[in-house]
Amino acid sequence: MSFIAFLIAAIVLAITPGPGIAYVVARTVAGGRSEGLASCLGTGVGGMLHVLAAARGLSLIVAQSALAFNLVKYVGAAYLIYLGIRLLLRKDEALPIESAGVKSQGARKAFLEGIAVEALNVKTALFFLAFLPQFVAADQPLVPQLVLLGTICVLLNTLVDVVAVFAAARLLQSSTARTARARLMTKASGLTMLGLGAYLALARREG
Repeated sequence: MSFIAFLIAAIVLAITPGPGIAYVVARTVAGGRSEGLASCLGTGVGGMLHVLAAARGLSLIVAQSALAFNLVKYVGAAYLIYLGIRLLLRKDEALPIESAGVKSQGARKAFLEGIAVEALNVKTALFFLAFLPQFVAADQPLVPQLVLLGTICVLLNTLVDVVAVFAAARLLQSSTARTARARLMTKASGLTMLGLGAYLALARREG
């Protein structure tokens, strides 16, 4: 898979509405733009923790057995297909941006909470373990590739979160439009992951 394919997949996945966007927008509604941006920075740091952990763990797997790493790639492709199917079958729902249960607490606490929210997200860890190995070159050092690709994913996710923070007031104006946008991006992301996982699995079988 080329870097362009990775970038396209990463962008589509980044713009898909999910808990991360909902959290930073809710934080913005509760505490204003400064808290929203601080929470974006926090989730970005938390995401990088997952990237480093994934790079470390996958490098240890490779050190033990190249066969084990290939098995991880197969399992990762299957996991991407699973996520795609789940997104395509998910019932239509608006992005939950209400601030119920979220109170203003200051930018510093919002930053620290953002780190904790993302760092403790098991789904993020599983996603990086499934997604990143699909795009590494076997003849190049593994860890730098994983860190680079993971960092790009985190930067894209953080950029989308920042945009969501600035657009929070506008998003609140129309629940109908918000639902339509969420539905479209969710289906696009589901198709992307489903197609990507299937392509990767079939490509390896042909090889």
